[in-house]
Amino acid sequence: MTTYLFPKAERDALPESTSIHQFNPKAIRQVRTLTELAGLDRIGLHVVRVTQGHESTEHHTHDNDEEFLVILAGRGIAVIGDERHEVAAGDIMAFPVGSPAHALNNPHEEDLVYVMGGERNKNDVVHYPNIERSMVKTGNRRYWTDWKHQHELPKKF
Repeated sequence: MTTYLFPKAERDALPESTSIHQFNPKAIRQVRTLTELAGLDRIGLHVVRVTQGHESTEHHTHDNDEEFLVILAGRGIAVIGDERHEVAAGDIMAFPVGSPAHALNNPHEEDLVYVMGGERNKNDVVHYPNIERSMVKTGNRRYWTDWKHQHELPKKF
């Protein structure tokens, strides 16, 4: 059964799952996923909680997926490219394809809570500049490589 409305009390009653980023052990998120409940196929929709001292993800950018975040509660530090920005409840971040690498961390005692949404394209390349790594998502499989092992092909005209 598809749900079209997620009142706060009902949303807060959904079970949380713990998500640890595959390339960043400090990126630990508590996630309530609304995607399937809402019947969404092309975008993911999640309520995320990051506790003190943790990060949302590894600093990254996408070649094909757009994403956004809306801060619901708490405060955090958004790292966008080389810049750091204090964010708080009510702030919105949007990352179209080609945007700078980004991540979010919570150095504060209060939990940082936000809505995260984004495309779920079957094919995407995610780049992690701080660790010089890229991940290729194709169909239901994911592959990664360190940049030092990548070789650029010559351009053919």
